[in-house]
Amino acid sequence: MLLVGSFAFSQESKKTSTYNYGYNGMEYVVITSNETTIVSTFNSKHQIKDEIAANVYNQVKEGNFTTGDTIVIVGNNAKVTGKCYISKKGKLRAVNFYYEKVEWNDGLTEIYKKV
Repeated sequence: MLLVGSFAFSQESKKTSTYNYGYNGMEYVVITSNETTIVSTFNSKHQIKDEIAANVYNQVKEGNFTTGDTIVIVGNNAKVTGKCYISKKGKLRAVNFYYEKVEWNDGLTEIYKKV
């Protein structure tokens, strides 16, 4: 029984690592008759940056948080925690999302650490 239990838990090994690199840039642009919204991501992971940016936009559009909030965005391959800053000038809304932690579905957790 002990051997079976330890084997089951070893299959779900969680690993945590840090990273100090990432992609920065405009990832998602939405133009409507009322405004233009630009979602930029910082310290993002290349594999999921487009999907996460689209999900950030959807959360902003629904009004689920305000500027400076720490938010969690769930994607197909990972769950991303980060800070979101929103600014608006005229018809332009800028949404800046800073990755802090990426929890991949395979059990790896990556935490951004500035060098």
